[in-house]
Amino acid sequence: MFSPPQMALLPDGKRLHLNQGPIDLIVQAFGESGEVGKSYEQAMGIFPDILTDLVKELLRLRQPYDKNWQPAGSVAASMQEAITPHKNSFVTPMAAVAGAVADYVLAALIKDRKLNKAYVNNGGDIAFHLTPGQSLTAGLVADYHLPNIDGQCELDHEMPVRGIATSGWKGRSFSLGIADSVTVLAENAAKADVAATLIANAVDVDDPAIAREPASALDPDSDLRDRLVTVGVDALTSPTIDLALDEGQKSAELMEQAGHIKAAVLVLQDNFRVVGSAPAGFIEQAA
Repeated sequence: MFSPPQMALLPDGKRLHLNQGPIDLIVQAFGESGEVGKSYEQAMGIFPDILTDLVKELLRLRQPYDKNWQPAGSVAASMQEAITPHKNSFVTPMAAVAGAVADYVLAALIKDRKLNKAYVNNGGDIAFHLTPGQSLTAGLVADYHLPNIDGQCELDHEMPVRGIATSGWKGRSFSLGIADSVTVLAENAAKADVAATLIANAVDVDDPAIAREPASALDPDSDLRDRLVTVGVDALTSPTIDLALDEGQKSAELMEQAGHIKAAVLVLQDNFRVVGSAPAGFIEQAA
């Protein structure tokens, strides 16, 4: 079904590229060269089985949350765990797949290794590891169609965040909403992934400027089936933008109050909303 996994260092000799089918990871570990090398071997050791194991359970992963289902694979189990707090919304485990894969590879990368820090970037959904005194720089891309770094901040060891994810109608996955982007910081990447998906879905309003099509018409295998997904958004009036962002903000605030996320930044046509304790650099530079 898929080509064999591709696993190789990038030309800079520092970052590892892992690719198979829809999974495309950039991995980097920081530390003594021997430890970094062993960590990359560990990541490459588990990578070839990830997609195979997911495909075995794919039909079930595309179904709405079911408390009675017990996934067999580790990544699938993480996906199911990540969506459980949101079981009262329409959500399938696929909402957490990119983040869960990043978390799984990161866990293999750092196991029994002495690393200063590390990250696994799965198409913008990022899992990372930090030891005391270490930090990573994170960037905010407000619009997928204009992939500039609109905000930037330092994430340090003391922050209760180890995952970042972004969702929106312009991204690589379908969205029920109209957000240009929703970036979420959470305990891990899987939790950030599903939260970003659901908040982006909530940034919505009815307006003639919005074009939608059934997900099944665009991808017959989509877990969203016949639900209408956004395929275009023309210029909106300021009141309409505010209404849509209000809905997304309500969703994000409920998640933040429940402890499911640490922060979220919502963007729609150059308008921003911030929920929770988003690092200052994200907001000061992006606003």
